[in-house]
Amino acid sequence: LSLGGWGRALLALGLTAGGLAACKERATPVSQAAPGAAAPAGPRVISIKAKRFSYTPNRIVVKQGVPVVLEFTSEDRKHGFKLPELGLRADIEPGTVTRVPLTPSRAGTFPFACDIFCGDGHEEMSGELVVEP
Repeated sequence: LSLGGWGRALLALGLTAGGLAACKERATPVSQAAPGAAAPAGPRVISIKAKRFSYTPNRIVVKQGVPVVLEFTSEDRKHGFKLPELGLRADIEPGTVTRVPLTPSRAGTFPFACDIFCGDGHEEMSGELVVEP
C-alpha cells in the first residue's frame, strides 16, 4: 500500500477517510435546515403601542401553554406595563422595543395597566390579557 505524500501527511495528523467524514459531520450546525425546508417558527409576537393614555390593542387574546412575546413600543414618553396576576412588569421607553416573553399557564382574563404616572388620564391606561384554554 503506497500512500504518497498527502496520504502520509493525513495519517500523521490522524485523519483517515472515516475521520474526515466524522469531522465534517460534527461541523454541521444542529440548527441548519435542509435546502428548501421552512425555518423553525418561534413564538408569536404581539405588537403593542403605548401612548398617553392607552395601549393599542388593549385586549390581547392568547392560548394557554402557547409561548408568545409581547413587544411594546412607546409613541410619546416612558410608560410601564404591569400584569400582577401573571407576575409581569416592564418599562416601555420611547425609541426602544421592550420584549416580554410569556407562556401563560392558566386560563382567564387578567387586567394590566401602566404603572408609571403619565399625566391626567393615567388611570385609564389599562387593558386585559385573555388566556383561552
